[in-house]
Amino acid sequence: MKTKSFLSTLLLIAVLSGCSESQNYDLLIKNGNIVDGSGNPSYIGSVGINADTIAAVGDLQNAKGKLEIDAAGLTVAPGFINMLSWANVSLIEDGRSQGDIRQGVTLEVMGEGRSMGPLNESMKQGMTKGQQNIKYDVSWSTLGEYLQFLEDKGVSTNITSFVGNGTLREYVMGYDTREPTEEELDKMKALTQEAMEEGAVGLSTSLIYVPSGHARTDEIIELAKVASENGGMYVSHIRDEEEKLLEAVQELIEIAEEADIRSEIYHFKASGTANWHLLDQAIKLVENAREYGLDITTDMYMYNASSTGLNVLLPEWAKAGGHSKTIDFMEQPVKRKQMIEEIKFHVPPEKILLVGFKNKDMRKYIGKTLAEVAGERNQPADKTVVDLIYEDDSRIQVVYFSMSEENIKKKLALPYMAICSDAGSYTNEGVFLEQSTHPRAYGSFARLLGHFVREEQVISLEEAIYKLTRLPATNLRLDKRGSLQTGYFADVVLFDADKITDNATFDEPHQYATGMRHVFVNGTQVIKEGDHTGALPGRFVKGPGYKKN
Repeated sequence: MKTKSFLSTLLLIAVLSGCSESQNYDLLIKNGNIVDGSGNPSYIGSVGINADTIAAVGDLQNAKGKLEIDAAGLTVAPGFINMLSWANVSLIEDGRSQGDIRQGVTLEVMGEGRSMGPLNESMKQGMTKGQQNIKYDVSWSTLGEYLQFLEDKGVSTNITSFVGNGTLREYVMGYDTREPTEEELDKMKALTQEAMEEGAVGLSTSLIYVPSGHARTDEIIELAKVASENGGMYVSHIRDEEEKLLEAVQELIEIAEEADIRSEIYHFKASGTANWHLLDQAIKLVENAREYGLDITTDMYMYNASSTGLNVLLPEWAKAGGHSKTIDFMEQPVKRKQMIEEIKFHVPPEKILLVGFKNKDMRKYIGKTLAEVAGERNQPADKTVVDLIYEDDSRIQVVYFSMSEENIKKKLALPYMAICSDAGSYTNEGVFLEQSTHPRAYGSFARLLGHFVREEQVISLEEAIYKLTRLPATNLRLDKRGSLQTGYFADVVLFDADKITDNATFDEPHQYATGMRHVFVNGTQVIKEGDHTGALPGRFVKGPGYKKN
């Protein structure tokens, strides 16, 4: 009996001494308000990180770190995922991704209908010719090569991309408006397969633009099937966001069902005052499809204004052959007159803000509305649209004030709504200041957390973090991203929930958000006490169909 008692005591001492041993980590973030991405209530705890991996999360009382950060009063969350980023060119110029990383974005998801590959020689020449302020050599041909080029060059955020059907179509068919032959469709399917095996996260379309919108539904379904077979997702700027919104949503649902693929609607909205009432019916269509068993989600940015080209106001026939064909038409008096007569404004000219020109001599109009410029020129707004596009020889970037603030709140409350910027990620200096931009490029994520969570209380902080992290990571089937969990990559943000604020405005958009204190990407600190460290630890995050060569 004494021997047994002695052994029991030894075992107890061993257990107790094991409990008292401290755990050592490369980085210990302690005493923070942990919002882990699951949507569950927050709690006070710590995060231990070794190298690029989260080693422990929770009550780490005896833990120690080579580097320790006291996060008392701060929220600790997974890094945010930008479901629609146009940082593909801005990252070539400046890999620090300052506009986004200073808001907590640690993954840029690119490729809305057009992607940076695959490219043939003609497309490379066109990409070079179309460059504006940012100049670069097109040294890659495939989408995977582009993403690896960015990683090798150095970026602060992680990066991934969809392959765009507009790019596939241009590669195989140029700007032809016809249906593809069987051979051409097979070529596009093979290119989709190649992109998926290189690491693309799925197939995307942007159906109000050309040549993406030249594709009929059955063509998209065939390409989406290839993405589905590789575990990918289908995401779309749907064919209409105005009076035919419901038909466009129904088309996405049809593609999702026929291709058996997870699907998402980019920047879900009802655009134009006359169409705001359609949002409720569009939501009902999505929710009916979800109840039926289809995996359909949506994403959005946090503003009541969109941003795209002034050329979207032109009639469809004028855009069908691409920009060079549009310019050719403008040089034909009959076609030019017809073009002007057929322009339709979905918002009045005083609600169209000019923000980007190719021609430096035209940049005197930046910050003015179309109505103001038409007034200066003493001519109608429709003629001004055509004249400006011709004189600048570009699509001209503009902001359309076309959405309802009430609808923004309604959309944000949807449990399947992810978040995006639909913009580049800029530095507020140098070449980036030569153009204006939409404030969403600097503020979409901070505006969610500051305005809509803290001030308007549309959703809780836990819900917002879920929409920024686990929801998109799950939709994209990303491996070990989007949550504060042991074994996951250490993409971690620390911010002051009482102070995080978007500072960018439509008048002065080049202003960083504030309140994000620390950001780690793959375990490396990129933001320290609100300032960029210069670190470039971002990686090419591969989709589920990736195959090593």
